[in-house]
Amino acid sequence: MISADSYQSTNGKPRIERVFPQAAVPGGELQVWGSGFYSHGSSRALVQFGSIEGSLLVSSDRYLVTRVPDGAVSCNLLVANENISSAPFPVEIGASIADEVHPVANPAVDHDGNIFVTFSGQRGQKVPVCVYKIDANHDKKPFLTEPMNPTGMVFDAEGYLYISSRNDGNIYRASPNGTLTVYAEGMGIATGLAFDHQGFLYVGDRSGTVFKISPDRKIFVFATLEPSISAYHLAFGPDGFLYITGPTTSSYDSVNRISTNGDVEKFYRGLGRPQGMAFDIAGNLYVAASQGGRKGIFRINPARQCELVIAGTGLVGLAFMKGPAVILASNQSLFHLNWDVKGMPLMG
Repeated sequence: MISADSYQSTNGKPRIERVFPQAAVPGGELQVWGSGFYSHGSSRALVQFGSIEGSLLVSSDRYLVTRVPDGAVSCNLLVANENISSAPFPVEIGASIADEVHPVANPAVDHDGNIFVTFSGQRGQKVPVCVYKIDANHDKKPFLTEPMNPTGMVFDAEGYLYISSRNDGNIYRASPNGTLTVYAEGMGIATGLAFDHQGFLYVGDRSGTVFKISPDRKIFVFATLEPSISAYHLAFGPDGFLYITGPTTSSYDSVNRISTNGDVEKFYRGLGRPQGMAFDIAGNLYVAASQGGRKGIFRINPARQCELVIAGTGLVGLAFMKGPAVILASNQSLFHLNWDVKGMPLMG
């Protein structure tokens, strides 16, 4: 929640004091506080994202909830009443960079800034292209036609892309030119992937197991958790713990973390369907989830305080880029958001 006294208007005009959160993707819901939103207490306010009108979900003289319309981009938010507009209030809106995709977890970003995203499909569905590569100009090109039902993706230090298949339980490795090989087999319903600093690969089997694969491809059971109804999502934090989300049948799910010894503890409880995660260098954890009817990307700081920071519906993952910027994945699109987190993004 960000104060904006410098954007207040005067002389009886509508006045925006705060917008929460101040970043979103189309479809996300923003809360707006201020005054004078109704003229003489009767006329309904109008919310503008640049030149595009947003729909009002809640409306009163001092408080509005508005949905970000399709086609909106980063712009000045205005509240108008009759012919009087508020002073502008800046908001950051993610721009669509790819559609006709089907990610079910985080996108992956290589060291050159290329973005990789899956078309995962339904279980057992064979699609013409299962992984796309999106370059710096946001041109989307086919990268892989196999495996079936790609789910998690992660890069190693040498630039090879690892992909899990929840269809056959294999882990595949793709070279930068797209040559595909099988790296490991028998990972159950393989979903989330993450590397530690020693080069061990961790694999989440959504039926309840986290595997650890050594650089010489020996496989160990690292930990066990409650099965997930969709997928495990894995991310290593700056503290060396492996963080895991896995939506269950509960609407009050947890972010778990696992020590280097395989001990599991609850890091944060109270999110609905928590999915893809990423860390910044300050140790803040970002999770695609819902909480209290709000949906989007939530930031959990090291003190375990949680706050919505990007509003959006259907988000399944995210990846930080240099810029600073973040790539946000919904279940059918990718968005690029110019967004300055507290602390530079944790890269590599």
